[in-house]
Amino acid sequence: MRPLPVPGPASARSSGRAARAPLLSPALFDFWAGRLSPTWTWNRPLARIVGREAAASDAVSLWLQPNRHFRGFAPGQHLTLGVEVDGRRLVRSYSPSAPAAADGRFRITVKRMTGGKASQHLCDRARVGDVLHLGPAFGALALPEPDGAPRLLLAGGSGITPMMALFAALGAQPDPAPTTLLYSTRTRDQRCFAAELQAITARHPALEVQYLLTRDPARAEDEAVGRLDAGRFAPWIDRGAHVLACGPEGFVANARAHLAGRVASFAAESFSPPVFENTDTGTVEVTLARSGRKLEVARGQPLLEALEAAGLSPPHGCRRGLCNTCACGKVSGSTRHLPTGDTGHEPVSALRLCVSSARSDLVLDL
Repeated sequence: MRPLPVPGPASARSSGRAARAPLLSPALFDFWAGRLSPTWTWNRPLARIVGREAAASDAVSLWLQPNRHFRGFAPGQHLTLGVEVDGRRLVRSYSPSAPAAADGRFRITVKRMTGGKASQHLCDRARVGDVLHLGPAFGALALPEPDGAPRLLLAGGSGITPMMALFAALGAQPDPAPTTLLYSTRTRDQRCFAAELQAITARHPALEVQYLLTRDPARAEDEAVGRLDAGRFAPWIDRGAHVLACGPEGFVANARAHLAGRVASFAAESFSPPVFENTDTGTVEVTLARSGRKLEVARGQPLLEALEAAGLSPPHGCRRGLCNTCACGKVSGSTRHLPTGDTGHEPVSALRLCVSSARSDLVLDL
């Protein structure tokens, strides 16, 4: 029997590990690999813009080809997108508006927002060949399992993007469950994906699209004028329907008020920052541990807003507590989770600044 190998001295084992270690650091690898291909990285997910087209009068669709480090997404999810604007990386949250293709390519559709630096750059200046940073997908907006009950998808404005991905996923099924997409925009020229939606409904009689206009007159059988109200929801109430909604906060709140508790399930996401009731008064001192800077912050104000008001630019994405882009460590102090009102007094590793406020003096790992 051959004897087992005897481990050598610790110094020898250490030198062996060093010999097996990468010869280049990830940062150095990214620097040189990027000279060969702009999306070659050690482990950072990046995507190159490979196509762009007008989606509406105020929106543009961009087709992105991710590198191998991107882990993909499910229809209905969001992802964070980093874009370089005037030498500064801005991170925002967008929903892919179509399922990924076989080669991983996918589409995002961006609405130009007044004062929105990232959206204006993507709509007006981003070009084929530009490289964007990708964050992981997040969000739980998904189609329920088929059970024979009707489904209602509600899209307000740019809330159509996750709904379009879900509707396209239904259109790829051989026998999709009966589903109605109710899509509301101010004007007809703000409508996205009209031809694509028409093609899907032409293939599947079980799938239907109804358009709601708040400023233009109706011109077709599938169009109506006005806002969501009880009359428009009547066909789905008390019928065991499954409802998904996405749009501005008011749009989603209106749908929830009419439907929650009267349908089999109701799931919704709003793309506008929520407004929290503030009953806290006074100010506290927030210390940023890395820089040593001290700020006076109002109790009850979202910490992300307070930091921005002080001229700081912490990373952020969705501003709704979903993507965790703004999360940082809390070393000490008490905070309130604004959506629930719960307070926390212990140190945490990932305090979401956008949905947290200060209850006492804080020390943040920033």
